[in-house]
Amino acid sequence: MEVSYSFFILLLFIFYMEIASKYQPSEVENKWYQYWLKNNFFHSQPDEREAYTIVIPPPNVTGVLHMGHMLNNTIQDILVRKARMMGKNACWVPGTDHASIATEAKVVAKLASEGIKKSDLSREQFLEHAWDWTDKHGGLILQQLKKLGASCDWQRTCFTMDKTRSESVLKVFVDLYNKGLIYRGVRMVNWDPSAKTALSDEEVIHKEQVGKMYYLKYKIVGEEGYAVVATTRPETIMGDVAVCINPLDTKNAHLKGKKVVVPIVGRVIPIIEDEYIDIEFGTGCLKVTPAHDINDYLIGDKHNLECIDIFNDDGTLNEHGGLYAGMDRFAVRKQIEKDLIAALLMEKTEVYTNKVGFSERTDVAIEPKLSMQWFLKMEDLAKPALDAVMSDTIKLHPPKFKNTYRHWMENVKDWCISRQLWWGHQIPAYFLPEGGFVVAQTPEEALRLAQEKTNNTKLKLQDLRQDEDCLDTWFSSWLWPISVFNGINEPDNEEIEYYYPSSDLVTGPDILFFWVARMIVSGYEYRRKPCFNNVYLTGIVRDKQGRKMSKSLGNSPEPLDLIRDFGADGVRMGLMLSAAAGNDILFDEQVCEQGRNFNNKIWNAFRLVKGWTVVDEQEPESSKLAIQWFEAQLKKTSTEINDLFDKYRLSEAMMALYKLFWDDFSSWFLEMIKPAYQMPIDRKTYEACLGFFDALLKLLHPFMPFITEELWQALEARKEGESIMMQLLPSDTEFDLQILKKFETSKEIITGIRTIRLQKNIPNKDALDLQVVGMHDSSFDSILEKICKLTSITIVQEKSPDASSFLVGRTEYGIPLLDNINVEEELVKLKSELKYLEGFHKSVQSKLSNERFVSKAPAAVIDIERKKLEDAESKIKSLMDNINNLEANKN
Repeated sequence: MEVSYSFFILLLFIFYMEIASKYQPSEVENKWYQYWLKNNFFHSQPDEREAYTIVIPPPNVTGVLHMGHMLNNTIQDILVRKARMMGKNACWVPGTDHASIATEAKVVAKLASEGIKKSDLSREQFLEHAWDWTDKHGGLILQQLKKLGASCDWQRTCFTMDKTRSESVLKVFVDLYNKGLIYRGVRMVNWDPSAKTALSDEEVIHKEQVGKMYYLKYKIVGEEGYAVVATTRPETIMGDVAVCINPLDTKNAHLKGKKVVVPIVGRVIPIIEDEYIDIEFGTGCLKVTPAHDINDYLIGDKHNLECIDIFNDDGTLNEHGGLYAGMDRFAVRKQIEKDLIAALLMEKTEVYTNKVGFSERTDVAIEPKLSMQWFLKMEDLAKPALDAVMSDTIKLHPPKFKNTYRHWMENVKDWCISRQLWWGHQIPAYFLPEGGFVVAQTPEEALRLAQEKTNNTKLKLQDLRQDEDCLDTWFSSWLWPISVFNGINEPDNEEIEYYYPSSDLVTGPDILFFWVARMIVSGYEYRRKPCFNNVYLTGIVRDKQGRKMSKSLGNSPEPLDLIRDFGADGVRMGLMLSAAAGNDILFDEQVCEQGRNFNNKIWNAFRLVKGWTVVDEQEPESSKLAIQWFEAQLKKTSTEINDLFDKYRLSEAMMALYKLFWDDFSSWFLEMIKPAYQMPIDRKTYEACLGFFDALLKLLHPFMPFITEELWQALEARKEGESIMMQLLPSDTEFDLQILKKFETSKEIITGIRTIRLQKNIPNKDALDLQVVGMHDSSFDSILEKICKLTSITIVQEKSPDASSFLVGRTEYGIPLLDNINVEEELVKLKSELKYLEGFHKSVQSKLSNERFVSKAPAAVIDIERKKLEDAESKIKSLMDNINNLEANKN
């Protein structure tokens, strides 16, 4: 027996020595991530279990990790890991988006640096460069996500331009066209002169800009006078075709039926009338430029006016610009102001602030432009998607975004789905030699349709010309929840039937319409059901000053540097502690430091426990009670965490776990059970402690996967292929509420005793007696005696004269002090406190004696002052009693 026990102690010592003195994330994270990959823990296949599905919001294929990605993917990983530990078949599908505008811009810039112009290349040559760029830089962000601990099913990685997704996109385009929902026509669109493509309304960001209001003089034909027109865009006068007034405008009534001359240009244009014109704006005269303003376009269409497009696709003026042809639009604005002043055709200018639309991608001012584009009719498609959210069939978290969603969907416009780009899904429309077009998924099908349409079987494929434009990137990503399971091409396949609809979507409110709403639309159109059940909307990550993070401001930390400095778990925890759903996150690196400190706390607690010597001795009563209490506290907190997860309040769930481990487990439970210095612990208590540690690690794992795996593996001998991530979370939620209530009282008693020790400078090693005046539950006395080093707990009618006391509820607890304090020093301290309180009492009494104060102050303020007086009187009496008792004992 003696030999076996010594051998056990030796093994324990060796095992303990293997636990590093300090947690080193860099040594742990890659080891366990490779272990998870090796054992295929992230992979999912349909089976008999309940499915839990998340599809990643696909980042730009050539993008790199930023703080928004860190937050979004941390939340997704938490949800997936928890679902996995609840016994669900968790599937997190990763992937990337081809990002037409952003990627093409990077490729064009790269070619320019090599002296190559896009215009010098054929489409096929350009796409070769684009694919080379994508192959070289693409997917980096997914590799970076692995550093964060993302447990994606990497075998399922998708790309919006891979074969399956591309086939899905083209099939949907053809289907919607055949249903009469896609059409082609000339419309006023938002034109991006930098990317040289049309944009949807949702891709335009309106910014407040300080500019000028220009008052231009249009000479009245046949008269000496002028019609003065106010405009913010004098550079567009070359496209003017009329001046419009309101027929009810008396100040401009003299202009009715007349004509005016466009300044500088010299073109004669009519004065027309329309009630659309705001009489109070500017001079009441509006220059009508149908090709370059949506409202002017509507007026021009109504009055059958000509459209003169004065801009090239890059924002320079074309041949209609006259003297200014070839100049950039903003350079023309500056020059034409000078020219109008020189020609005495500028009455005045004023500083003017208005909102200007900018391209969301290139941050260039957009240009309203008439253009032939492809559109998707949205009104009828939007109805089921609107109803789904408003009825909570699909729940938005937080629900405050429902009103924003409703506003968008009730005012939805047809979606401009074509883009004047080469990188993307080329529109499957084929133009015929003699006019018209056909729409088909493949060239071969297009040829067949063309032959049928023209009754010409001799037509060949080379006779057809495919539309040069490509589809809006969102037209592929709106199918994402379906297409990742090939549900468009094979609508009845096993995977789409099993994994669809997905459980949760985690994304930002800035793409609620761009992406979320459109996915819901496609879900109802192609699956007749919602595409997901819940949408968790994160906030925007800002710096601690509230500014949006950007490279230009230099306020965006490098995510991989944060992981290097604080560990992935530290960064994940730091983000979650400050990330309430839907609220912007004011990020400060100090929260990552807090996360790192919590890692160290967990590590050190583990080392402490594993360092204890274990013996087969009887379990102390204090340890038995401590185990009963913490078991109840653990179950109570587990129940709260489950409820918080159900409400998508993950930040609060993280905080509850933080408090459970730091406060309840480390500060209270371990203090209650830990053996005296160099003394052993009984086996029953030790095993219970390890059991609690096991449960805590499981609860923490979704938030902090790396350290929890490391310690769970070290908790006891594990087999190859075992992992904490595949364990089930504690499911027993029945707990003893009474023991929790009783222990809260004991906590107050312990805190009161510790306060007296601190105030009286009584060392922790000195034993104390505790006197109780009133009702006292002795259930936790063994814990009070151990933690507070009490030699006795005595019920008394009256506490000792030298006792320092405190109240818990209506019960008074006292600690006799004569043997533990220096009476002279204590008297000096008490008299100093008494002097201060008497002065305070006098000042409050003086205030309440002031009739002016009492007559004018609100009743609530007077009540507060009276309460201050009562409290001061009570404290003065207590201090005087203590002073008298000490002086009596001194004598």
